[in-house]
Amino acid sequence: MQLVAKIELFFDATCAVPASFAASFENANIPVVFAFARYNGSENANLVGIDNEAAGAFAARTLLARGYRHIGFLGGPDSAVSTLDRLKGFAAEMAAHPEVKVSHSFSSEYSFAAGRAAMLELLDGGDPAEVYFGADDVISIGALSAMESRGLKIPGDVGILGLNDMEMAGWENINLTTIRQPIRQITSAAVDLMVSQLAAPDRYPEARLFPCTLIERGTLRALNGG
Repeated sequence: MQLVAKIELFFDATCAVPASFAASFENANIPVVFAFARYNGSENANLVGIDNEAAGAFAARTLLARGYRHIGFLGGPDSAVSTLDRLKGFAAEMAAHPEVKVSHSFSSEYSFAAGRAAMLELLDGGDPAEVYFGADDVISIGALSAMESRGLKIPGDVGILGLNDMEMAGWENINLTTIRQPIRQITSAAVDLMVSQLAAPDRYPEARLFPCTLIERGTLRALNGG
């Protein structure tokens, strides 16, 4: 006798899921687990990751504490929920500091090339910020490449703060100061939620959010301004 098991669960680990794609699973009553991201309308889906609004606010506080007075936000696509959530938290924190000049811009996608192109446009457009919160490491590394190609010293002339703490961020020639997502804990929790959902398909969706931490490297000025 042949047994066929149908596993009705969708696990997503991308930050740019098309809403129609994810919604089709929900409409078919297939449980969904979003890891590292969500999409608009995912209130009835399981969510595992960080609080992106809190991460954006944390980034703003990090840069303010170092005395920057012209701070830029460089996000991913302006249609990506993770980018918009990080910008929302960042902007809310900055609103309490009207003495600080703030700008925001977006890259076309989450990639090195897009981050580099966006930063080149900012630098060549005049009046660049003193520091940028690149709301994703791969975008930040592309931006860092653009800064260096224009002869800027990091962090003396301009600083940059990433988010994720991907392995490349710690390479000696990059040395990116970044906000770490606890990837191991997030993936473990996502698997746990998948197993729980399969065991009890009617269980109420759950959100598990993890705190971020700052990883100090070499792309921001020191807290004492040195």
